[in-house]
Amino acid sequence: MKGTSDNSGKSRTIPEIQAKIDSGEAVVLTAAEISERVRAGEELGLEDVDVVTTATRGIMSGTYAVLSFKVSEPDSFVRASEVLLNGVPAVVGPCPNERLGVLDLIVLGTAHSESDPRYGGGHLLRELVEGKNITVDVSTSGGDRFSVETGLFEMPFARLYATRHAFKNYRAFVNPGKEPLNTIFHALPFEGEFREMTFCGCGELNPIENDPKLETIGIGTRVLINGAEGFVTGSGTRSSPDNPNLAGFADLHGMTPEYMGGFATSAGPEIINTWAVPIPVLNQGMLDNILKLDREIPLKLVDVAGRLPLCEISYGDVWDGVDLTVRYEPEKCLKCKTCLVEEACPMGAVSRAEDNRAVHSSSLCFNCGLCLSRCRGETFSANLGSVRCATGGCLRDIKVTLRQSDRARAEKAAEELKEQVLAGTFRLKEPVEKISWRDS
Repeated sequence: MKGTSDNSGKSRTIPEIQAKIDSGEAVVLTAAEISERVRAGEELGLEDVDVVTTATRGIMSGTYAVLSFKVSEPDSFVRASEVLLNGVPAVVGPCPNERLGVLDLIVLGTAHSESDPRYGGGHLLRELVEGKNITVDVSTSGGDRFSVETGLFEMPFARLYATRHAFKNYRAFVNPGKEPLNTIFHALPFEGEFREMTFCGCGELNPIENDPKLETIGIGTRVLINGAEGFVTGSGTRSSPDNPNLAGFADLHGMTPEYMGGFATSAGPEIINTWAVPIPVLNQGMLDNILKLDREIPLKLVDVAGRLPLCEISYGDVWDGVDLTVRYEPEKCLKCKTCLVEEACPMGAVSRAEDNRAVHSSSLCFNCGLCLSRCRGETFSANLGSVRCATGGCLRDIKVTLRQSDRARAEKAAEELKEQVLAGTFRLKEPVEKISWRDS
């Protein structure tokens, strides 16, 4: 890929930037570090940064995995007709593997367990990556049934595919109606009459937000998906020039559990993924986009029922001045007979000890903030902020009660990618081809 020129005439190429990295002369910064410097009043030019590492973590429904593994000796059965993995239905195929005792399966990230309404494909894939064994229930074409246990270490092929990930930006949601609604955009029935707001998107950290013209992100671009090296394969479903997203793949064997998982919504389980993408800064025009802060990135507030736009805010309204992580202070637990946080937590990150005290798993926590509105005490605390919006003839202050993007771990993923780039273990390559798309 040739470097593109801006009005100043300065440009550079990806191989030139990689050469600077190899010689130890390159400046690599995370998107969060860039924004911190801009907020501090620094003026940054092309000489101040060569690569920006970006990231986003959130619910990304467009996900499936292909798994292939042995379940019996050859000629034990002709072919499988139905398969459940920890109760989650898998699509059998595409290869029948007749009489081989091997399954080829497709598992949707949003597939729901037949036995547990809060468990789905996202939970299953995380447990595999955690090294846990899963139960495989097989129904054969001959009418037989059997069960085996297996784990990721026994799967020679296990790959995650993204059909729609890393939207440039997403939406904020409210329910203007009177009745609560079950929706994938809330872990509980979404309260009506503008009582609360949820939102998605990591704003200024987002990969495409930092490269909106897709000058360096293309087909074949190397990325990290859930911590594992993967590649961009093009644009995803529902991608458009105004709101692009990415498709890609990575091997499950190299993934990090805390970057992925299942998220229980009031409409069923969803799946969480994390992308980290390096952006080589080729010209001043690219740098100008990189220097944009959350307050300069629009965020549409819409009616969750019909996606009708109500007003436009910015990512600064939801991320500036708030806490990225939820604080857990077990000594403040009231030891309620029924723990509303345990019941509601979409990640299952809260359980209870023998003395009835709430126990918090930081590795599972998504920092969504729902626990704040459910806890009767002050065991969980964070400033989630609120948004002022003029809609329906009224000026309303709407409190944020649930975040479906985890900015804290997005920052961590960007930092890890930075370290790999500087260490030379993650190398920058030119895309094979530019990404093109059709309006959906």
